[in-house]
Amino acid sequence: MTTAVHRGVTPITAKSKSRKARSTKLVKSSNIEELIRRRAYDLYEQRGWVDGFALDDWLQAEAEVLKAPTQAKVKAAKASK
Repeated sequence: MTTAVHRGVTPITAKSKSRKARSTKLVKSSNIEELIRRRAYDLYEQRGWVDGFALDDWLQAEAEVLKAPTQAKVKAAKASK
């Protein structure tokens, strides 16, 4: 079976569908990055704005933010038992 292509009409292909999926992932990753950024700043603030620990703060914030959804799932699973 062949598909007719009309001028000015973009056929829906696997490629165009994957763009939507990619843009959704980018939105999610930018939200996660913002959460990490905010948490890292909180850690910096808690330390009294002492410089020199940016990477440590980022890595700790990243670990906390990325672990949070997993912990929420575990709590939900335990509550449902």
